[in-house]
Amino acid sequence: MMPYALGLGALLGALTQLTPWAFLGLLGGLWLPQGVRWLGLGAYGLVWLHLNLAPDPWAGQIGQWVRLEGRLQEGFLHTPQGRVYVRYFPRLQEGFYVLEGHLLRPEGRRNPGGFDQRAWLQSQGVSAVLQARQVVRFEPPPPNMRDHLRRQLQSGLSPSAAALVAALTLGERRELSETYTEFQRAGLAHALALSGLHVGILAGFFLLVLFWLGRGRYLVALLLLLLYLWLVGPHPSLVRAVTMAGVVLLGLFLGKGRAAVLPTLALTLFLHLALEPRAILSLSAQLSYLAVLGMALVLPQLPRLSGWRNWLWASVSVTLSAQLFILPLVLHHFHQLPLLFPLSNLLVLPLLSLLVPLGFLKLLLGPLLALPVEWLSQLTLGLVSWLSQGPQLRWGEIMPAGFALYYLGLLPLLAALYGRTPWLRASTLSATAALAALLPGLWPRAELWQLDVGQGDATLVRLPGRVEILIDGGRDWAYSRLARALHALGVDEIDLVIATHPDADHVQALLQVLRDFPVGRLITGPRKRGDSLDDALHQAARRHRVPVTQAQAGMVVQVGGARLRFLGPWGDELEDNARSLVFVLEYKGFKALFTGDAPVLAEAAWPAEKVHLLKVGHHGSETSTSPSLLQNFQPQMALIGVGNNPYGHPSRAVLERLAQYGVTIHRTDLEGAIRVRLP
Repeated sequence: MMPYALGLGALLGALTQLTPWAFLGLLGGLWLPQGVRWLGLGAYGLVWLHLNLAPDPWAGQIGQWVRLEGRLQEGFLHTPQGRVYVRYFPRLQEGFYVLEGHLLRPEGRRNPGGFDQRAWLQSQGVSAVLQARQVVRFEPPPPNMRDHLRRQLQSGLSPSAAALVAALTLGERRELSETYTEFQRAGLAHALALSGLHVGILAGFFLLVLFWLGRGRYLVALLLLLLYLWLVGPHPSLVRAVTMAGVVLLGLFLGKGRAAVLPTLALTLFLHLALEPRAILSLSAQLSYLAVLGMALVLPQLPRLSGWRNWLWASVSVTLSAQLFILPLVLHHFHQLPLLFPLSNLLVLPLLSLLVPLGFLKLLLGPLLALPVEWLSQLTLGLVSWLSQGPQLRWGEIMPAGFALYYLGLLPLLAALYGRTPWLRASTLSATAALAALLPGLWPRAELWQLDVGQGDATLVRLPGRVEILIDGGRDWAYSRLARALHALGVDEIDLVIATHPDADHVQALLQVLRDFPVGRLITGPRKRGDSLDDALHQAARRHRVPVTQAQAGMVVQVGGARLRFLGPWGDELEDNARSLVFVLEYKGFKALFTGDAPVLAEAAWPAEKVHLLKVGHHGSETSTSPSLLQNFQPQMALIGVGNNPYGHPSRAVLERLAQYGVTIHRTDLEGAIRVRLP
C-alpha cells in the first residue's frame, strides 16, 4: 500500500500544473490507514513544492535582445543561468557558442494536431526559446566518449542501417527521416523510443553474460544500466524503465526475490516525479507508464495455453494489453492506428531483441560486428516497410470528455476480468460509455477553420454529413502543418478543393493534398497556359483521377447544403491576382466572402450584398480590401491568413479600415488557427 500512496500522491501533485483541482484526488484516500495517508500527502506536497518554488531564470529577460554563451547539445544551450532552446536556421551543430538574439516564451499549438512546443519544453524543464540572429563565436566540441561510440556503432554500416542502430542504441532519431514514418505506420514507433523493451533486452543480456558472478551480477547489471542512461540521456521512458529495472535488480541482489510490477511502477512514478514533476507533460512518459500499467493489470488474469500456442498467445496478449491503456493517446496524437500492429510486433520485436544487444556490443567492438548488424538491420527495415503498407484506423483529436469516457468504459471490463462484476453488466456499462462518446458525432455542427500555414492561405469548411471543402493550402513547406491539421480534425477525404489562383502561397501544397487524400472535385479559375504551377496542378488532378471544373463569374456550385456563388473572375483578366476565384459561400443564411488575392479594381465589379465573414484579400495587403468593398458587403468578422513576411502584411491601413467599419479582426500570425462556428 505504501508505494501506491507515494505514486498516487506524486501524480496528483504533478497534475496541479494542469488543473488546480488535482488536490481533490487526495480526498479519495481518507479511508486509508493514517500512515498511508501521510505518505500520499507528503508525496503530493514534495512534488507541488518542486513545481511552485522552482525559479524561472529568464523571467526578467523575455522579449529582450540577449547574448548567451554555453554548450549546445541536441538543440539546447546549456548556460550558467539554465537551459534554453535555440531556434536558428540552418540547424547549428553541437559545440560551444556565444549567440545573440531575442529571448521568447515557447509557443503552444498553432493548429489542430500541431506541435505544442510549450508543453514539450515544459516537460524538459525549459521555459524560454532563444531566437538566435547572430553566431558571435563557435568552438567545436572536444572529442568525447559519445562521439567515439557513435563512430564505432556506425562504422561499416550503410546509411539506413546506421540510422536505425543509432536510434535503437543511442536514441538518436534525426537521421531516420522516412523510416520513422514507416515504423509509425507499422505500429512500431514504440520500438524506437528507448524504454522497457530496450532495457529489458539489455538487462537480460547483461545477466546472461555475467552469470558467473552469482548474485553480484544483479548489481553489476544495474551499474551498466545506469551507465547506459548517462550515455544516452534522461529520456522520460528510459528513466522509467531503468528505475523499475533498478528496483527489481536491487531486490534480487539483496535476496528479497522478484518485486511485484504494480508496487514497483508506483514507486518509480514517485521517484521520477519527485525529481522532475514536469515529466508528466511528456507523451513519452505518459505512454510508457500507461503501457506498463495495462500489462500489469491485464496479463496476470489471462489464461495460459500450452506449447507453441502459449508463445504466440503471450506475444499477442502483451501487445494488446499495452495498447489497451494507451489507445486514446495514440489516436489523439498520431491520428491513426495500424490494424496490423499485433502482427508487426510479432514479426519485428524478435529481430530487435537480437539487434539491440548486437548494437550495444558494436559500441565496443566497432567494425567486427558490421556484417550481422547490417544484415539484421536490412531485414528489419524491409519488414517494417512491408508492414507499413497495411490498413490504418483513422481518428481525429479526442476531447477531455472522450478520454474520461474511454477509461470509464474500460473500468467495468477490468472489474469483470478480476471477477468483481458479471461480464454482462460490465459490457452494458462499457457500451453505455461508448454510446455517450459517440452521441455528439451524430449531430455535427458546421464550422469553418482558417488554418495557420504561415504566409499563405488555407481554409477548411466542414458541413454535416462529413462534407469537407478545402480552399487553398499554402506553400509546399507548409504541407506538413496542413496535413496534421486535417488528420487531427478527422478529415479522411475531401469533397471539394478550390484553388483560388496559381500562386505558390495559395496552391503549392494542394499538389500533395491531391496525392495523399481522396478528392471528389477540384475547382480552379480559367486556365492560364504556360503557368508552371497551374499546369502542375492540372497534371496532378489527371494523375490522381480528380475531375476539374474551371469556374468563373456567374457559376453556382451546390455541395453539402451549401451554395458557392462565383463573383469573379470573368476570364479575360491579364494580371495573376485579378484572375483569383471570388465567391460567396452561403450555408443556412450565413454568408462568407472569399476573395483570394483579387485587387481593388476587381472588387468594384462585385455586386453588393451583406455578408457575415470576409476572408481578407492578399493577406491584408493594401492592394485589396477597399472602403467600397467594406461598405458594399458590411462584414462583421474578418479572417487574415498571414505569417512572418517581409511585405508588411497585413497593412496598417487595412487594419485601421476594418476597425473603422466595426469589423472584428482575427489573424493567424497572432492567434494560430481560427475556428468559426456556422449555423
